[in-house]
Amino acid sequence: MPSLYVHVPFCLQKCDYCGFYSHSLKNSSPDLISVYLEGLEIEMAKRQKDTPPGVSSLFIGGGTPTILSERQLEGLLGMIQRYFPMNPEVEQTMEGNPGTITAGKARLIRDLGINRFSLGIQSFDDDLLRNVGRVHTAVKAREAIAHLRSAGFENLNLDLMFGLPGQGLQDWQASVEEALSYSPEHLSLYGLMLEEGTPLFEQYEVGNGINNTKGASLRKQSFRLEQKVEEGCLKTLPSEDQQAEMHEWAVRRLGMEGYRNYETSNFALPGYECRHNLGYWRGADYLGMGPGGVSCLNRMRWKNIEDVCAYKNLLSEGKSPIDETGQEELSLQECMAERMILGLRLESGVHLKEFEIDFGTDLRDIYRSVLERYKDTDIFIVEGEYFRLNPRYSFVANSILQEFV
Repeated sequence: MPSLYVHVPFCLQKCDYCGFYSHSLKNSSPDLISVYLEGLEIEMAKRQKDTPPGVSSLFIGGGTPTILSERQLEGLLGMIQRYFPMNPEVEQTMEGNPGTITAGKARLIRDLGINRFSLGIQSFDDDLLRNVGRVHTAVKAREAIAHLRSAGFENLNLDLMFGLPGQGLQDWQASVEEALSYSPEHLSLYGLMLEEGTPLFEQYEVGNGINNTKGASLRKQSFRLEQKVEEGCLKTLPSEDQQAEMHEWAVRRLGMEGYRNYETSNFALPGYECRHNLGYWRGADYLGMGPGGVSCLNRMRWKNIEDVCAYKNLLSEGKSPIDETGQEELSLQECMAERMILGLRLESGVHLKEFEIDFGTDLRDIYRSVLERYKDTDIFIVEGEYFRLNPRYSFVANSILQEFV
């Protein structure tokens, strides 16, 4: 069975590093959410035939799903259950940001079947949050955790980021330690990525040329004039070595508390690994709904257009909302490469027999030339039925895994 992802493309304000499709409600029509929900229901009615046995998991992401009102959340969750009914034991995740989660919303979504919540904290340091355009505070993060626990969430993920502008090792350690104090079942620790087209990318591409007009304008826009730094300066980004130190410290520290680093950026207590994301990493099919939603079924991948009104209008006219430039049939070679790249991010690695069943070949034969280049190193490990990446190299995994493309 495929997994189901529902994209909710609305935020209070886009973060300076965010490259995902979303609308800031400060600059949008108040009716835009209603337009989105109308289009989403049409798409769900059309797409339910793609999952006759049901779905293996649900993830409602964004954007910020919890920016919706209680009435809108109730409508969204009721809609999903109408077209994709799920048993209570199915993992159903919603993500949200502090400042948009009230006690009432937390109780509502728990009562309506959401049994896992992913909270985007990023840091418990208000200065670091402002440096990347986050609109919540550490106080709001603590309040959100309390609301979610009080509502009965027993499967809670906390997102944290390292490599933030102005962040040092001690700052990172303080946020991780506070996160641990809430005993979350899962932690996702991501290094900051400078995505092209985002304000943060523009700032640091401008670099030391910040004194020019464009640079000053971007700085003022992104930092909202709230940074207490000398005019004309940017906070320094941690170096690659500093980020590696942050990541390695977190791996050791979380290991001491019983968290398993089951994927490069993800840590879980036993039994709390994210089933939805495990499906992606293991090459399972998935169905993505909403503007900007991405699907992959039977080696066909497509993406919906990133325009709420056009998305709804096309569906109302009986047309497809798929972005034609984002539709492709994956070759066998592309599927194998993706299985390797995603599977080797997992602690367990790629299952040798499953790979052979799915693709009709032993991965050690198809990637013989890659393995030959690394035969005198300890980068790759064959352990039982699995082909793994040595966890010592997890922080630099991306550069190594590109070998399989």
